[in-house]
Amino acid sequence: MNATFIKPQWSPLTIALMVLGFVIFWPLGLAMLAYILWGEMFGGSSDKAEAWVNKSKAWCQDSKSRHHGYNNWRNSSGNAAFDEYRAEQLKRLEEERKRLDEDYQKFQDYLRNLRMARDREEFDRFMRDRNNNDNSSNYGSGQSV
Repeated sequence: MNATFIKPQWSPLTIALMVLGFVIFWPLGLAMLAYILWGEMFGGSSDKAEAWVNKSKAWCQDSKSRHHGYNNWRNSSGNAAFDEYRAEQLKRLEEERKRLDEDYQKFQDYLRNLRMARDREEFDRFMRDRNNNDNSSNYGSGQSV
């Protein structure tokens, strides 16, 4: 006989308890939501909870071994000639990437110098125009400079 009063399912009682939990203290509402969503996995039995934890641990360890196997695959194919060819190609690509990075940096420096020259020219033109306007307005008003 199952004597659980609050079952982990969406019912008016569990929804009300969840809302009340959020109103009183938000972690209580969050705990109730977790119980509603994942309570069936455990089913109130410590055996079921332990089985679920063991299954999760086994999955994590399997994924680690799968990842480790992938790294071994990347390092060696089992064919020495192919591994040598791949190493040469990776080296060539790395050199090409470095060359492209250097070219990109040179281009960025060129653009920066171009912007600085244009800005300098605009600023010099502004100062010339300003000085010419100041000088012409001073002469026209009869003031001495």
